[in-house]
Amino acid sequence: MKGVLLVNLGSPKSPEPKDVKPYLDEFLMDKYVIDVPFLLRALLVRGIILQVRPKKSAHAYKEIWWDEGSPLIVLSERMHKKVQAKVNIPVALCMRYGEMSIAKGLKELHDQGVTDVMLFPLYPQYAMASTLTILVLAEEIRKKEYPNMKFTNVPAFYNKPDYIKNLADKIRTNLEGYDYDQLVFSYHGIPERHIRKTDVTKSHCKIDGSCCNTPSPAHEFCYRHQCYETTRLVAEQLQLPKDKYTQTFQSRLAGDKWLRPYTDTEIDAMPSRGIKKIAVVTPAFVTDCLETLEEIAMRAKEDFEKNGGEEFLAIPCLNDDDAWVETVTNWISDFQKN
Repeated sequence: MKGVLLVNLGSPKSPEPKDVKPYLDEFLMDKYVIDVPFLLRALLVRGIILQVRPKKSAHAYKEIWWDEGSPLIVLSERMHKKVQAKVNIPVALCMRYGEMSIAKGLKELHDQGVTDVMLFPLYPQYAMASTLTILVLAEEIRKKEYPNMKFTNVPAFYNKPDYIKNLADKIRTNLEGYDYDQLVFSYHGIPERHIRKTDVTKSHCKIDGSCCNTPSPAHEFCYRHQCYETTRLVAEQLQLPKDKYTQTFQSRLAGDKWLRPYTDTEIDAMPSRGIKKIAVVTPAFVTDCLETLEEIAMRAKEDFEKNGGEEFLAIPCLNDDDAWVETVTNWISDFQKN
């Protein structure tokens, strides 16, 4: 029997420091997120970061928390419910971090008799710290608990025509009637070394502006290339002039060289260049979360206005939009047929 496991990032149980701290510990101690030896990672995370960050992060979560709970969880559940209503095979929803674990999701499917699972990381672009960590953990659980279960992994869908159309339509609808100076495509950042680590050729990725445009097998797992390709395809569909949009990378930890240009640096400098009205879309996420609702829609907006910006529009993610639900449903239908 076939079934589907939708996997998103996750969320603390509450926006209180006591719940944020164990969530951050699980997330930051993931070797695919902070990819250094265990002892160094433990010293960095538990000895330094977790001594100060839980309170700061808890404050940020409180800023965006809904009465129903974490926006990411609530929106993911709404999307899941719509998808399940449209297909006739079991669909489970889980998170990589937090209480809605992959282990629980697989058990839910197993208990319904599922032996063939469509493993669906809800990330358009492939990255170690998102897609890979989901695939690795799910496979570890499968081998240990459900050796007769089969996985069909959904690859990165950054360039799938129906996803690109969903994203372009979402942007078009939100920009209707808005006379903007610049559309910013802000993707979640990752350390540059992650790009080199996922380079299957071990030589292609130079991160110098040319490698992402040069055809290579490395692109199948290159987050940077896939981000730029998503932007290119959407801009093409929206017929955006090249001087009307830009791509940046948000969220980073100090001490490492991360993908550039940085979202905060670029947005803060725009008013001084005469760019006073902007819109920001976050295509690394299909569901609104802390990084979109607090970091962009609140903090980036505030900083932009402090620096002389006049209008700031944060474009929502696809969330549980009917068109996106239809796309996911169609992909599941294709899985059922094969």
